[in-house]
This record gives sequence, structure tokens and C-alpha cells, in this order.
Amino acid sequence: MPVPRAVRPVLIIGLLLALLAVGATPSTAATNATISVSTALQTQNGSVATVEGYVVGQPTAANTVVRSNFPNDFALALADSSSQTSTSSMLYVQITAAFRAQYGLQSNPGLLGTKITVTGKLAAYFSHGGLTNTTAFTGGGGSDPGPHPDDYYANAEGKTGAALKAALHTIISSQTKLSYDQVWTALQSTDQDPANSNNVILLYSGRSQSKTTNGGNPNDWNREHVWPQSHGGFGTTAGPGTDVHHLRPEDVSVNAARGNLDFDNGGSTVAECSGCAADGDSFSPRAAVRGDVARMIFYMAVRYDGGDGFANLEPNNVVNNGSSPYVGKLSVLKAWSAADPPDAFEQRRNQVIYDTWQHNRNPFIDHPEWVNSIWP
Repeated sequence: MPVPRAVRPVLIIGLLLALLAVGATPSTAATNATISVSTALQTQNGSVATVEGYVVGQPTAANTVVRSNFPNDFALALADSSSQTSTSSMLYVQITAAFRAQYGLQSNPGLLGTKITVTGKLAAYFSHGGLTNTTAFTGGGGSDPGPHPDDYYANAEGKTGAALKAALHTIISSQTKLSYDQVWTALQSTDQDPANSNNVILLYSGRSQSKTTNGGNPNDWNREHVWPQSHGGFGTTAGPGTDVHHLRPEDVSVNAARGNLDFDNGGSTVAECSGCAADGDSFSPRAAVRGDVARMIFYMAVRYDGGDGFANLEPNNVVNNGSSPYVGKLSVLKAWSAADPPDAFEQRRNQVIYDTWQHNRNPFIDHPEWVNSIWP
């Protein structure tokens, strides 16, 4: 006997209610969907989520992520791009004990730049947008197609000494050259104070100073050539004269006190530069940046070898180099590099130059061990 049409909607509703009563539930696909890092940062509400992103380093503080010399296996930072350098665009991920052997960066530094997915609680970690109480990790492959430091140095792999130096020269010579005016703007981003985005950190003095106070007046900051312009006579010509891998913001008077002096230990205290010293033939910066200074000198010596119309720059083991294309002392610079390894500020600076300005890197920040290979 046919069911009357008027009864059919009632039967349909009844069947649906019956299905729900025996445990039929809507699909959970939407709630289990993998989300991006940017979405995770906007959804710090304590909910559980699975996040996909690229491993870009290890957080060690609210505004600090390191890309080498990882201190432990307890945390990593994810971003939507493997070239991301801004910590505000990174998600800090707690690595719970079950996953440290496989996903901790101290044990697995090769994870840097690869894509992974992680499930956990969307909650602050290191006082920063995070993913805590993690319960699942997958992936570790699928690198971002953008350049990565390990790929960048592929042609230097396995080389030592002069062969390594030649290979690195070829790699880092591919760069965008800036004008001297562009350097002002570049330094405002490369040397930005991580604690105050309106300021830059002055190299030698360490003072945090407003980006807008650049110029030539007393207590302004200006453009310090760590490899002095006169040591090889390149001036402010595009190339060595504008290469921001060795140009840094510095107080006008401190810059003048350094002048074109070589680097060495000892000397008298420099005004407005705590920890700095100078004498008639040499200058010594504060201890916290001595390694930075050394690695800038080593970069210049590899990048500018006399083959592109400029002098062949080299470190040597003397001072008083005058206008010769040398900077000393090599033995002191090597000791400084070893005693003051690359820190987060220096690593970020290298990345910003690569991503935004010159598109080349300082190899001695990425691989400080190469110093002794080239200059044993």
C-alpha cells in the first residue's frame, strides 16, 4: 500500500533522528583539517590542531630563533616559507619527549628547511604564538623550492683550502649590487634592534639608536666600512664599497676613532664605545662582536679576489697596512672568530641580506669551520 505523501516528510525526519540515536555523527574532516602557520598564529585559543609548515630554526627566546648551533632537542619553529626570518611569522612548537630523537634539531639539523606536520594545542610557547603538548609529528621531507643554505653551498661540498675558497668565491659573487644611498635603507633592516623595531644596533658600541638619526652630526649613526675603503682603494663604488655584508651602522665619532685601523688586541679605551680599544695602528671592538668583525673580513677576502676590477683583498698578519689591500691581524681575527661564534643577530642579518638585498650569503656565518680550512 503506498505511503501517503503527507506522511513521507515525517518518516524521513524520524529516520534521521533514529540514525543519530544509534551514534551516527557528522563528518569530522573539517575539524581535523591541516592548517597553515599563519592560521595557527591567529587561532591561539587552546584548541587542538594539526599544522603544516617549514622548519626554520629553534626558538630560544620570545624574539630569538637560531638556525645553527642548536642547544637541545626541545623546540622548533615553523613558518609558511623556509626563507622566513621574521619571528612574528613563526609558530614555536614544543617537542615532547617521545619525538625529540626524530624531530629535535640538535639531533637532526638536516630538518632545517623541510616541511612537516605537527598536532598539538594552539597555545603560547616562549611567550609567543605556539603549539604545545604535541601528540604527532609527520614529514621531514619536501623542502621548499626556494634556495636553502645547504643547497647554496652544494658546489663547495667536500672541498678544502684554496679549492674551497675558489668555490665559495664563485658562489657568493652572484649578488645584487647596491648603491651607496641604498645602504642607508638596507642597514635599517639588516641591523634592526630585535627588541625595538624603530632602532638599529650600532656595531662597535652596541648602542640601540633610532633608525632616523642617521647622518653626519655628532651622535648620529653613519655607514662604517669594516674593511676600510682605503685598504684597496675601492671607496664607495658599487661592489666592495657598498657591500652590506661588511657595512654596519656606527656612531659618527666611534667610526672616526676606528678610521682605517687594522684589528688587533690592546690599546686605550675608546670614548662612547664600552669594551673597545685603539692605539696608533689597531682597533679592538667589544668582545660580543669580535667574531662578527672577523667573519666580515673573511667574507670580503673571498668575495673580492681581484677578478672583477677591484683589488685582491686578503687578511695578513701585520698592522699598519695603510692603502694596501690587506687587513690584519689574521691570527687575531681567527681567534676572535673561534671565541665569538655566530649568534642569532648575526644569523638573522645574513638571512635578511640574502632574502631582501644582495641575494648572497656570508659563508663563514653558515659554516664558521671553513675559516681554518682556508687559513690554516
